[in-house]
Amino acid sequence: MNSEDLNLNFFGSKSTKKTNLKRIEILIQNIKNFKIFLVIAGTNTSQISGISAAGINANSRRKTALADAEFLLNGASKDHKYKLPLLNAGVTPALISYVCARLIDIIPVVVPLGIGEKPYFNHLVIEDRDLGPSNCISTGKSMSKERVLNLYHKGLTIGKSSKQPVLISESVPGGTTTAQAVMEAFSLEVSNLVGSSLFKAPRELKRKVVQRGLLNADLKTGFDSFDVVASVGDPFQAFSMGMLIGACLAKKPVILSGGSQMLALIVLVLEFLDLKNKDDFIKNVFIATTGWLVKDNSLNNLLNLINEKYEVNLLGLASPLNFKSSKINELKDYELGHVKEGVGAGGISMLAFLNGFKNKEIVSLCQQNLEIMKHHGQISL
Repeated sequence: MNSEDLNLNFFGSKSTKKTNLKRIEILIQNIKNFKIFLVIAGTNTSQISGISAAGINANSRRKTALADAEFLLNGASKDHKYKLPLLNAGVTPALISYVCARLIDIIPVVVPLGIGEKPYFNHLVIEDRDLGPSNCISTGKSMSKERVLNLYHKGLTIGKSSKQPVLISESVPGGTTTAQAVMEAFSLEVSNLVGSSLFKAPRELKRKVVQRGLLNADLKTGFDSFDVVASVGDPFQAFSMGMLIGACLAKKPVILSGGSQMLALIVLVLEFLDLKNKDDFIKNVFIATTGWLVKDNSLNNLLNLINEKYEVNLLGLASPLNFKSSKINELKDYELGHVKEGVGAGGISMLAFLNGFKNKEIVSLCQQNLEIMKHHGQISL
C-alpha cells in the first residue's frame, strides 16, 4: 500500500507530512505482524459515582473490563458469561476492536490485572488475582511499591522477548482519572486536556479526586515513576510501562492504542529514562486513537505539551473510522461524542485500514455484530 493513499489524521508531531508518512512506513511494513495486547485492570477509583461511563453504576463497572475482553475474543455469542454494561449512550468500543481484529486475523492476548476473578478465557497470568483492584487514588496509596515493581518487571520481560511489533490497548474503568493524576504528579497541567468516556467530562470531580490523592500521597522531592504509580496510578500503568520499555529495547515498533491513558504511560517512561536523547529511544512508538477523540483538539494539545516538555517528537495517528452512514443509534452516538475510544478501537481499526479494509465494510460488520449481540441479550438491562 502506498502511504500517500492513507486517510490517517496526524497530530502532535511537529514534523512535516512527508516526514510523518516516511515514519509510518515502518507500520505499513509490519501490518500483518502485530501482536495485540489488551490489558484489563481494576482500580477502585472507578467506584466513585460520576467518574466513568464504563458501566451505568459502580457494580457494573467492576465487570466492564472482563466483558470487554470476552467480547474482543469471542464477539457476539449466546454462550457469553459476562454481560456488557448498559451505557447511557453508545456501545462498548470492544465491538469495533473485535470486528477489526477478525478482519486482520489477529487474536489478541488478554492480560488481567487486579480484576479479582479468574477469566475462563485464555489469558496471561501475571500476578496473584487475590491482590484485587488497586485502591482509589484519593487515598494516595494506590498500590504497594512491591506490586508496582513486580508488574513492571513482568511487562519488561514480555516486551524484551517480543519477536513481533506490539500494540498495547486497555480497558480500565476510571483509567483517565489515574492518567490525569500521574501526569499532574510530574507537574503537567492537564486537567482541562484529559478526556473521559462520558459525553461531558466530569473535570471538576476528577480535579478534586486527583488533588486529594496527590495531597495524601505527599510525594517528596526525588520521587520516581514507580513512586507515582504506587501513589496515584493503576496496575495497567505499572505493567505496560515495563512492556513499552522492553519492546523499545528489543527495537520493535509499538502502537499505544488509546488516548490520555497512553500519554500518561509515555510520561512515566520518559520520566524513568535516564537518557539524553529520549526521542531516539521512542522513535518507533506511535499513539493511535479514534477520530472521535481528536475532534476537540485536547488530545493534540496534550501530546504537544509532552513533546515540548521532554523534547521528543511523538506522532499521533487518528483512525479514519466513522459511523456517519449508520442508522443504528448506538453507533450514531459515537458521532455525537459518546464513548469515543477504548479496548484499542483506534489502533486496531487503524491496522484494519492499513490492511486495505474500507469504512463501509467495517461499519456493516459492526452493525451486524451489534444486532446479534442484542439478540443474545449480551448487553445488561
